[in-house]
Amino acid sequence: MNIVHIQLNINTNVEVECLTDLPKLKMLLESSNMKINKSQLARELGVDRRTVAKYLDGYTKKKTRNKASKIDEHYNTIQTLLSEESPQIFYYKRVLWQYLKDNHNLNCSLSNFRAYISKKQEFQQYFDSKSGKRSNREVVRFETPPGEQAQLDWKENIKYITKEGEVLYVNILVFLLSHSRFRIYLLSISKSQSVLLSFLTECFETIGGVPKTLLVDNMKTIMDDSRTQYQKGKVNNRFDQFAKDFGFEVRPCIAGRPRTKGKVEAPMKILDEIHAYQGKFNYEELNQYIEKLCNRVNHEYNQGTGGIPILQFQKEKALLSSLPNKQIRDAYKINHTLVKVNSSNMITYKSNQYSVPAGYLGKTVSLQIYDNHLHVYYNTELIVRHEIKKRKLNYKEEHYKQTLANQLPYKDDIEELALKNLAAINEVYSHE
Repeated sequence: MNIVHIQLNINTNVEVECLTDLPKLKMLLESSNMKINKSQLARELGVDRRTVAKYLDGYTKKKTRNKASKIDEHYNTIQTLLSEESPQIFYYKRVLWQYLKDNHNLNCSLSNFRAYISKKQEFQQYFDSKSGKRSNREVVRFETPPGEQAQLDWKENIKYITKEGEVLYVNILVFLLSHSRFRIYLLSISKSQSVLLSFLTECFETIGGVPKTLLVDNMKTIMDDSRTQYQKGKVNNRFDQFAKDFGFEVRPCIAGRPRTKGKVEAPMKILDEIHAYQGKFNYEELNQYIEKLCNRVNHEYNQGTGGIPILQFQKEKALLSSLPNKQIRDAYKINHTLVKVNSSNMITYKSNQYSVPAGYLGKTVSLQIYDNHLHVYYNTELIVRHEIKKRKLNYKEEHYKQTLANQLPYKDDIEELALKNLAAINEVYSHE
């Protein structure tokens, strides 16, 4: 029988550089029936003797903690909001974060939320599809002295689906003081010059003065001829007279250079939050939301100035020019007519009646009439908007239901009864 001798070269040198090397040392010493001196190891590694014992027994420190994110509880909501079936649109993660904070009690920082969305491929793909190309051209930054300048611009033709399913194309006019970044928003179906002049008049009254210059784009309600790189442009006669009456200089931007109005162009992005509420509001509620949004951004920290607009405005308003007299201001305002809400919860305009929401019985409201629509305000709040018709009775369905519910002792079948009654009313008063 042949015996094969195999020589094994086994390396018995073990270098202990850190605690994680101790299990290997233990195996070697125990296989050689050698005793482990825990005290000496602790001194050489600069740790407690009990720590050495723990690592010799096989303890390993977890590299990462398997901690669930508190945003996970909103996963299904986010998935629904970003689905193709949802009419709501979120162009930026910040808009989604704000929507979840306002409506679903999300409690986390924006930076953590951005990181969470980025890690979820199914969500990140949604925002990748919404992102547009950004210009790499350099922009020279400049600041404006207080009281010197305001900027004006439209966020135009925003398609909005109301909660009743009506498709509207709305516009938002933005007035912004360049120094403080204090702003005022106006929601309007119309972009007519009368609406523009009335809005500007109310803006000047709100801030209690007039800036020295108004930076505008080349909108037709202001310019007859656009300003270009080679031509200074021409302001139309009516707006030119308006500027003279209020004592400010019109400064049109060069066509095709939105960076000139950078202070107002950048904040326009926040108005994309409207799309997060597609299908959620009627026109009056959308108007209230725009006012709420404006109030929120005026009270938030502004990265451009390092301050809060509403506080910066308190310093700026003292340096604005004085308002013209009331007679001049009133000449540019869309007329308000005061009327009283009758016992049927309706107001009268040109012998025809129009409904208002429940709760205004006996109260005096203000009417504004323009662009063939009746706008009804209580104090400064728009409570309803009606198309002007020759029909004697003009009800909005939700108003009739509210009034009927308040008058009947029982609440069953209110909706069915309201629809029947409205059908009968419309049949009787449908002749125009």
